[in-house]
Amino acid sequence: MFLISCPYCGVREQSEFKAGGEAHIERPKQPTELSDGEWAEYLFMRKNIKGIQLERWNHAHGCRKWFNAVRDTTNDEIKAIYKMGEKPPTI
Repeated sequence: MFLISCPYCGVREQSEFKAGGEAHIERPKQPTELSDGEWAEYLFMRKNIKGIQLERWNHAHGCRKWFNAVRDTTNDEIKAIYKMGEKPPTI
């Protein structure tokens, strides 16, 4: 268990949040022109980095808002939190 600082509600236990996967995945501009393989790549393939990763999180048992986090996947340390639409901080 670790603590996450919701940018809207403050520090809460991890159990209140749901991870939403890798952040900053750009939707294809012309999805109807993609092959099945390209569409599958967009939908399912993620980096799953061992180390610093940009992730989306939802405060599911709180304000229910989405935000982004910079998390070290090797030790679950949250390096930074930033709101959706903001650029990621330099770490």
